[in-house]
Amino acid sequence: MNYILLAIGMAIVIIGFLLMSGPGSTESAFNPDIFSFRRIKLAPAVCFIGFLSMVFAVMYKPKNEEGESTPAVQENKDMATNGKSQEIKTTKQTGELQK
Repeated sequence: MNYILLAIGMAIVIIGFLLMSGPGSTESAFNPDIFSFRRIKLAPAVCFIGFLSMVFAVMYKPKNEEGESTPAVQENKDMATNGKSQEIKTTKQTGELQK
């Protein structure tokens, strides 16, 4: 799922760069189209939205069918709610490890 979201974000960024493209001005002729709304405001906004969606795709953690987090995330939540999973203590007299 994350790879699909990442690909969609990359496609949005590419669309933004395509919106920025076009003919430029030369030394002999000035082209006012380089300051158009599409190139100055719309295309950078589209690229920014694409980059934000790519960040979301990297950080997104899918949930399983019951609406819970994935098993590794659920195990970490269980350990946090139950306290320390296996607390190891040493005794001062013997120096032995106790579970």
